[in-house]
Amino acid sequence: MTYFILSLVGWLAYMFLRTKKALHMLQQNLYDDDHRYFKWILKNRSKVFEAIDLLPLLLALYISFITNNTIIASGSIIVYGITFIVTYKRMEKESTKKPLVVTARVKRLIVTNILLYLIPIISIINNYQSTSLNIYIYALILLAYFQYFVVWLSVKINIPIEKLVYLYYFNLAKKKLKRMPNLKKIGITGSYGKTSSKNILSDILNIKYTTLPTPKNFNSPYGLMITVNNYLDKFTEVFIAEMGAYKKGEVKELCDFIHPKYGILTRIGTAHLELFGSQENIQTGKFELIESLPHDGIGILNGDDPLQVNYKLKNNCQIKWIGIDNKDVDVRADNIKVTHEGTTFNVIFKGDKKKHQFETKLLGYANVYNILAAITLGYELGITIPELQKAVKRVKPIEHRLELKKYVDINIIDDAYNSNPIGSKMAVEVLGMMPGKKIIVTPGMIELGSKQYDLNKEFGIEISKACDEVILVGKSQTKPIQDGLKEVGYPNKNIHIVNDVKEAFTLMRKLKDGDTYVLLENDLPDIFNE
Repeated sequence: MTYFILSLVGWLAYMFLRTKKALHMLQQNLYDDDHRYFKWILKNRSKVFEAIDLLPLLLALYISFITNNTIIASGSIIVYGITFIVTYKRMEKESTKKPLVVTARVKRLIVTNILLYLIPIISIINNYQSTSLNIYIYALILLAYFQYFVVWLSVKINIPIEKLVYLYYFNLAKKKLKRMPNLKKIGITGSYGKTSSKNILSDILNIKYTTLPTPKNFNSPYGLMITVNNYLDKFTEVFIAEMGAYKKGEVKELCDFIHPKYGILTRIGTAHLELFGSQENIQTGKFELIESLPHDGIGILNGDDPLQVNYKLKNNCQIKWIGIDNKDVDVRADNIKVTHEGTTFNVIFKGDKKKHQFETKLLGYANVYNILAAITLGYELGITIPELQKAVKRVKPIEHRLELKKYVDINIIDDAYNSNPIGSKMAVEVLGMMPGKKIIVTPGMIELGSKQYDLNKEFGIEISKACDEVILVGKSQTKPIQDGLKEVGYPNKNIHIVNDVKEAFTLMRKLKDGDTYVLLENDLPDIFNE
């Protein structure tokens, strides 16, 4: 028994690291929603079963010829000691963009995992036979090797528990919202720009109202429940709910929960095309917000987005159109000027010939659209134009969304949160307007389905128009961008390929020349590390 316990200690240390990594990947794959985690395992076998994980399998082969328990136990301790050290050092060096968050759900999964392991361990202890030590170690080796699947099994076992937890907090949030009949509720959705639009709207409405926007990217049913239960209070006058979706029906589900009276649809594009299935599904899925508004509600739509203009709306609520290129809208911006200090533009309200000048620290056309939507809704909620001008001037830069900041002596345009075909093009245009040397760092765009190669290739062509140096993160995933650059004859010596963002920061220091601007465009989750 002592030999087995000693073998178990090394195994448990290794399993701790392997479980942590599996849970991290599970969390980034939305807890296997739509089988994302299971599909990730099948697509990334080299990450799930790394070379070091073969060492315990060699141990299994070795001990099959050994009968001496002392040698078996010693071999097990040595092998798991080596495996633990190598795995720990590798994980320590990894560039983790978004670490594992030990939420209540993760804690429940850990408990389920422990229970699954206790079953064979207790069975072995109760029926222990010294002549079978190698067989017991075989069982532990197999459990460790298939740990990613054990975590997946834990998710499936916990489904009934998670449904009960969800219902409890969902009903708690519904009751709280029902007790606040005067609360102004605003929903924001779209393929791109949801978080930026939410933060900008909150900053602008704050000049008159006490607002509560959903924190960070809390845009799922769980995120909205947490916001309502933990942050909403009697002083809140306006609740701004960001609404994310990966498939049709999800925005409708959020609307049935929140019941917004006002809605902003940012832009409709190809984000999450692989999960939605088609462009039409994305279009109808995003319009679920506007079609869920009450008859006395107000929807804000983008007149420069053909997928919004051409949609046959199945709701008779009031619609306000915004735009820049389309002059037949309710609120329009023109004379837009972008510099390294920010953006200035004029706003024209339909029926008012006067042009009202606005200025903001934010960069780019994408933010002008977001500000226009906020101005339009703010005006409808009784905020005067002078108040709106003052509020827009005070809008804070949004983290990782065309955020201008310094890295030692380099100017960084941080657009690392997420990337999409429209936003990436606008971000490159912003970079092109800057003085001095211009560098881009990007791993490309993802979740674009069958269009992913073509859209990334087009992105490469756009990059060639503005950038003096190109740093691509990940050789294989940036192949379409490389092809786009080569197609237009971009100098090969100015294309640099690195494995992670840490290398990119070291390289940009070498490439800088006087006044240098670097665009960080997209920062893929750890599940896409090469």
